[in-house]
Parts: sequence; structure tokens; C-alpha cells
Amino acid sequence: MEGVFGDSVSVMEGDSVTLDTDLTEIHEDDDILWKFGAKHVIIGEISRDYGIFFTYDGPGGRFRDRLKLDHQTGSLIITNTRTEHAGVYELEISGVKWLSKIFSVAIYARLPVPVISSNSSQCSSSSPSSSSSSSNCSLLCSAVNVSDVTLSWYAGISVLSSISVCDLSISLSLPLEVEYQDKNTYSCVLNNPISNQTTHLDINTLCHTCAGNEE
Repeated sequence: MEGVFGDSVSVMEGDSVTLDTDLTEIHEDDDILWKFGAKHVIIGEISRDYGIFFTYDGPGGRFRDRLKLDHQTGSLIITNTRTEHAGVYELEISGVKWLSKIFSVAIYARLPVPVISSNSSQCSSSSPSSSSSSSNCSLLCSAVNVSDVTLSWYAGISVLSSISVCDLSISLSLPLEVEYQDKNTYSCVLNNPISNQTTHLDINTLCHTCAGNEE
């Protein structure tokens, strides 16, 4: 008898994921069950003796037309994944020896590109060329309908500020103030553990000085 051990798998929504049995081939007397969730619902079944290679739609039909079984190894392939397919999967193999294997599958929604906008209602009255000028441009970086992400402002490769959210799908925004004549390279980055989206700040487009706006 071999004990339970775990694998963690992370994929983007829409991608396929393969949960491996680590078998090179299914033996004649092997019976294989794939289960999903806390209720251990059977979603895949193999019995070579009886010619059984079945997949099931699962709770609420969430796996309909998405499951395939490898007829040589017994591995389970989940295609066109959705966030509802995240969770715990269990493999049970009984035959000459018994094996149980647990998979923890995380599926991340595809990230939107963060949007940078100017939050300044009017330009500063101070002359941008003055050494005593404190004129700043107020910016806001936003991302809508996101979960399990971090939104960050960068100056070059240095993090200036960040905000994170887990679970719920919400909208995030993060402010930043820069000087009109700032020559640094700024970017806003939205990321989760396996991907990111970046928007670079164009100060000349979003930040206008009074002098630049005067006719």
C-alpha cells in the first residue's frame, strides 16, 4: 500500500490541465477512480477487465464535455478549464497494490490590462520650471472584476505601492502622484501567481502643466 501524497497545479482559465497517474501503462487488474471535491464525487472510472473507460459530468454538470481519460496511463485531462473546476482531485488505484494521490488545482481567471487615468481636475498654477514648484500630477491605476490579484505601481523595477485582493471579484484602484517634469519610468502591474499584465505610464499624455495647456 502506498500512502496519500499531494501535487499542486496552477493554470489559467481556458487552458487544459493533465493530472498524471505516473503509470507507464494500466495493468489488467487495475481499477482506477478519479474523484472531485469534499464529497469525493466520482468523475472518472477505469476498469480494463470490464472495458470501462467512463467520465462523468460531476456536480451540476460542471465537467460536461471537458474530461478525457488517457487509455494508456489512466491520467485525467481537463479541457477548457473554468474557475469552477478548481479544487481537490483524488486518484485511487486498486490492483496488485493500492495507491491514492491528491491533486490541488488552482485556476486563475485571465487578467485584464490595468488602466491608468489622470485624477487631476486642473493643472497646478505653479510654474513647472520654477525650482520651488511642487506641482504634481495625480494618477489612478484601475482594474475591474478581478480576484486573487495584486495591483502595484512601479518606478523602474522598484515597487512604490501595492494592494491585494483574494477570493471575491471586485474592482481595484491605486493612486499615484508624480511631478510633471518627472523623468522616471512608471508602470502599473496587475498580477496573480502565474501571470501579469502591465501598463506603462506616458506622463506627457496624461499629465499636462498649465504652461502646456495655455494657448
